[in-house]
Amino acid sequence: MNYMLKNENAIYYECGYSCDNALYLRLGDEAFFITDSRYTIDAQEHVKGAKVVIERDLYTKAAEILKRARVKKVIFDPKEWSVAGFEVLNTKTKTAFKAVPDFSHKKRMVKSDAELKIIAKAAKLGRKAFKSFAVQISKQGFGKDEFALTYMAKGALSKEGRYDLSFDPIVAINANAAKPHATPTKKRLKEGDLLLVDAGLKYKRYCSDRTRTVEASEGFAFRHKQRFGKKKIQKAYDTVLKAHDRAIKKARSGMKAKEVDALTRDLIEKAGFGKYYVHSTGHGVGLDIHEMPYIASKSETVIEDGMVFTIEPGIYIPGEFGIRIEDMVAMVDGRAQVL
Repeated sequence: MNYMLKNENAIYYECGYSCDNALYLRLGDEAFFITDSRYTIDAQEHVKGAKVVIERDLYTKAAEILKRARVKKVIFDPKEWSVAGFEVLNTKTKTAFKAVPDFSHKKRMVKSDAELKIIAKAAKLGRKAFKSFAVQISKQGFGKDEFALTYMAKGALSKEGRYDLSFDPIVAINANAAKPHATPTKKRLKEGDLLLVDAGLKYKRYCSDRTRTVEASEGFAFRHKQRFGKKKIQKAYDTVLKAHDRAIKKARSGMKAKEVDALTRDLIEKAGFGKYYVHSTGHGVGLDIHEMPYIASKSETVIEDGMVFTIEPGIYIPGEFGIRIEDMVAMVDGRAQVL
């Protein structure tokens, strides 16, 4: 198979190294990692299974390789490429380029045993970071706004720079939590507030992802079982937790992703909160924080052993509050195993 890659994580998956200016070509049994001179040493030390080619103009060099090899057809993912970069290759060669969206994500959807171990480690480190963050909030978080709390979350997750973050953490109080991808505000945390935290870190480049919702009080913990002072919040929370647990318990390899999604959606709809469940049940996690499979109401993807994805039902009532509970699972021996 002939294909070319531009995305950093897609390239890393192929050869064990990537950087912010590289192009990867796989032509049958031969592969080329093309980058500029800033990355010569690292590329030569870490690239596996590909010839390192140092060239300032990556696209022109790739075109030369394609012409020399007389390659007739090459697969590419149009989501990875700029129009300008692709046009250089398209105009300087006679190669036919076949667009295959999500080409690398499809290859990476089923994780190897080695990948599963790394992802499980990332998830466990993320869990420890949540525990540390809860302690920090109890000691010095009350009275601070969401900007300061988000900064604290970054420190707890990165462990003073030891780990990269999967994404910018979401730390949302009360009504701001009704926005699934909330950004920080000047809202300050006080005892009794609803607090939603969605965050993750990377271990050996693989991501973790976790969300907890709590009623903030001294000594609280980011566990599944939570008590809230307001009955409406408690009912919504218990509904989300039941949906979360049901999906994890009943998900099976061989099901379609939309069937897994229905395990959470049907329960939330029957509880009367259907219109407040505004996103899909989950998404794949790996080198990218959002990968295939997508656990969505229209997804026909068949779930297989080795897939890793989130289960994260939620209820979001505008102007009032939002609740999400998220864990990562791996399909092992036909069932969902929480990481």
